[in-house]
Amino acid sequence: MKNFLVKTIANAGALAVAVWLLDKITLTGDSTAKKAGTLIAVALIFGLVNWLVKPIVKVLTFPLFILTLGLITLVVNALMLLLTSWVSGKLDLSFHVEGFWTAVLGGLIISVVSWALHVVLPDED
Repeated sequence: MKNFLVKTIANAGALAVAVWLLDKITLTGDSTAKKAGTLIAVALIFGLVNWLVKPIVKVLTFPLFILTLGLITLVVNALMLLLTSWVSGKLDLSFHVEGFWTAVLGGLIISVVSWALHVVLPDED
């Protein structure tokens, strides 16, 4: 349970950095507490999308991983971020990613920040 909580906090922190750095990734809310709650909910959705959908997409695009020497990972991460944005919109959460290239850059930022937070935060159950 502790590992799940740490990963969710790391995802929320990484999403917050992406929202802060990129104008076309928006998170709106009336107060800071509402924004934080939305960020945690979006981090949960992002974690769920990465846990359920990403492995399937990776298996289906395996030849492209070999052909592009892994650079297709940027596209897969962008698609996962766009899917998270779409699901958030369906759940009436105020999180939106505008455009594919914004999602590529946002996915890159989220990957780097999430990796750095996983190095710093404890990773035990």
